[in-house]
Amino acid sequence: MNAGMARPTKDTPRAEAQRERILCAAQRCFIEYGFHAASMASIAETAQMSAGLMYRYFENKSAIVLAIIERQLQEGRTQIAQLHSSSELAASLYDVFTRWQARDPSVMNAALFLEMSAEGTRDPQIAAALRGSDALILSDLAGWMNRAREDGGLGLPPETVATRAFLLECFIRGLALTAVRQPDIDPGTIKDSIDSVVSRLLSP
Repeated sequence: MNAGMARPTKDTPRAEAQRERILCAAQRCFIEYGFHAASMASIAETAQMSAGLMYRYFENKSAIVLAIIERQLQEGRTQIAQLHSSSELAASLYDVFTRWQARDPSVMNAALFLEMSAEGTRDPQIAAALRGSDALILSDLAGWMNRAREDGGLGLPPETVATRAFLLECFIRGLALTAVRQPDIDPGTIKDSIDSVVSRLLSP
């Protein structure tokens, strides 16, 4: 459990549903108002619950951000575990980019991703959570790249996967920045770029 996160003593299905409700509301508020402008009161209002009830689950915005990072990490790891080919990865990246463009509140908004990264320079807990998340994603990507093809991996040489995984992560961050700074970019350009980079980066 993340430090600073106030949770009921027992994680009942109702408690988990309440936490998810708060996280979805917080993500919507962060996307609409920005991290610093979104207040705990506005998050509670969006979640349609009292501030007192919300504070039973999260004591402050930093605790909520930590939980969002954890949730996004688990979703990312699940997606990596389901990959079986480089074409599936390319399709997944394109899908995420289009949802970033549409400002889909159910996924980590690209602008929010960048804002949370900046917040990590001021909040040691958030910085540590982001570093830990990055490390796990890199490890999972490298493992998938190195895993034998018959086991759902790419069978790439083990001495190359760490560098490939790092370059892929850098490319994904570049896509996030592009979604923010060039929201009207031609989808075909993005799709062709993703296909080209993934194909070159993950070739044997």
